[in-house]
This record gives sequence, C-alpha cells and structure tokens, in this order.
Amino acid sequence: MNNENKRGGSSLHRRHLLQAGLAAAFAAPLGALGAQAVAPQPIGSSIDFSEFPLCRTASDAPALTGAPRKLKLSWNAGAVCLAPLPVAIEHGFFQKQNLDVELVNYSGSTDQLLEAIATGKSDAGLGMALRWLKPLEQGFDVKIAAGTHGGCMRVLTRTDSSVSKLADLKGKIVAVGDLAGPDKNFFSIQLAKLGIDPVKDVDWRAYPGNLLNVAVEKGEVQAFLSSDPLAYLWLKDSQYKEVASNLDGEYRDKSCCIVGLRGSLVREEPQVARAITQALLDAAMFTSQNPAVAAKSFQPYAPKAATLSDIEGMVRYHTHHHHPVGEVLKRELKAYADDLKSVQVFKQSTDTAKFAERIYVDVFAV
Repeated sequence: MNNENKRGGSSLHRRHLLQAGLAAAFAAPLGALGAQAVAPQPIGSSIDFSEFPLCRTASDAPALTGAPRKLKLSWNAGAVCLAPLPVAIEHGFFQKQNLDVELVNYSGSTDQLLEAIATGKSDAGLGMALRWLKPLEQGFDVKIAAGTHGGCMRVLTRTDSSVSKLADLKGKIVAVGDLAGPDKNFFSIQLAKLGIDPVKDVDWRAYPGNLLNVAVEKGEVQAFLSSDPLAYLWLKDSQYKEVASNLDGEYRDKSCCIVGLRGSLVREEPQVARAITQALLDAAMFTSQNPAVAAKSFQPYAPKAATLSDIEGMVRYHTHHHHPVGEVLKRELKAYADDLKSVQVFKQSTDTAKFAERIYVDVFAV
C-alpha cells in the first residue's frame, strides 16, 4: 500500500471472543471481557528499555503486594490503536504489576464513559484526547496519567479526486461518522491553521461510519474522515487515496490517545494508579518493538477483512513508541486545548495552562 510505505501469542479464550462480538462489528454494547482468560506469556527480555529510560526506571519499581488488585479498564475493543491492551493481558504486563484487570468494551458516549470512570463503575479508560478534553473542561473527576500513541485518523477520497491536500476541502462536502468526533475536531483545527473557516467553508455531513466510502462513491461528498482499522483497509483499495492524517507535520510527535484514571483511585490508592499506568506503558513499548506479536494479540478483536499482515501494518503505522508523561504530556494537553479554543470547542475564557495542570497527574511521583 502506497500510504503504508510513506510511514514508516496465543488466542484469547473463545468465550471471551464471543463476548466481544467484534469479528463482524466495530461498535458493541457495553460488556465485560474477562482479562485474564489465558495464562500470560512471560515477558522475559522482550522489551529494550534502553530506548525509554524514564519508563525503565518506573518499571523497576516494586509490584503491588498482597492479592492481585482487581480493576476495570474501559476501551473500544474495535480500535486497533489500542492493541497494547490485549498485549498487556496476553504477555503478563498487568500480572507483573500484580493487577487483575477486566477489560470493559465501551461504546457509549464519551460523557457516559468519563462519568463511569469518575463514579467508580470503571477504574480507568483509554480514549482520544480531542474527544475527552471538552468533557474534562466541564469537571469530571478523571485524571490523565499518560499519552499512549499517535496516529489513526485520516482524510480519504477517491484516487481520481481533485482533492489532494487538506486545503482542497474548502468549499467541499465532507462525510464524517460523528459531527462531534475527534477526527472532525482534529482536521477542523488543521483547516483553521490554514486560514480556512471549518464551519463556514466546509459542509460536514454525518454518515454511518462503515458507509463513509459509499457517500464518496455516490458523489454525495468529495472526501470523508475515518479512523483505523476501516481507513487502513479502505486504503488497500486502489480507488482511494489519503489526503491527510494526524501524523502529518508537528503532530507526528504528539499523542492522540490518553490514559484516564478515576480521581479517587489516584488520591486513595496512588500505587495502584502507578501500577496500571506502568503496565500500559510497558505494553506500549512491547507493541512498538514487537509489532508482529502485538498484531497476533489483537487479531481476535479485528474485523474479518483484516489479515494479520494488515493488523501488523497498522501497529507499525501508529506511534506506540510515543507515550508521554510529565511536562511533555502537559504541553501536549495544553496545545490541544489551545487548538480546541481556535475552533470554538473550548470556552475562550478557559486558562489552558491551568486546565492542563488540573487534569494531569504524575503517578510516578508516588
């Protein structure tokens, strides 16, 4: 695939695959997936921690003592960019921290997800920064502990389209799966930076996510926004091309997904908050350094149309080596908040530096 060239385990238990129900669909109702379905494989020396000195130091911290701490972690099981989660289960990263983690496949609204975390129905979750930050501006008791990766949002169109760069969307009709989605927010921000008013100069139209390509085929729209795995799979078809992605320019070195923790967990059990964050960072490192193995771990959750090679291609494309904490993450959160201000998603009165400081937590300071 031209676009891919531009960028540089064992199966989970059958019962849990049936619970997930994601072999044929991307969005499933809220349901629990048993996280410790198989005996984790030993980690051994699979991770080269020399590339990640901060995480190496944190990873050497002692594991929790006593009985394994049970936790619930919410995720979108169809999102291939979250491959480190099944990796963390299958390859023992949660177990290494003495955690018994239950994955909860959540497909409700972001407000509902953050409320579930804030009120203790879930202990942690992963999601898109540009989806989470607006609800967090409104005060949910959820703390951001780390970024997890970059990449996964793209603008696509037909290969024979005159749309070849983002600026070409001016005056066009663009299909989106969600008018308040992170991809629409992201590319609206990029259009604004080009001097294009994303509200007045682009006609955004909502379509079901799996039918976005049909809209452009029928000529109802001139381009569409999509995320992996759908976007990646559509790009395998020579009739489609990529116009832009969230790995272009400065965003290649920014995270788009973040780890959120229940505020009361951070305050009352800071060592547990550290442990789950560390397990996720270790799994992200493993994924970056072992994409073929990570692809196998995620395969049970992937759409049927995705081959193992496809999944590995997506894992390599997403920047799992980039998962910031500390001042780097706070700068990224502030920058995204500033960006959201520029497209009138954030209130103009919001102090974005104070906002980033308020929602971030340094779990490794404990």
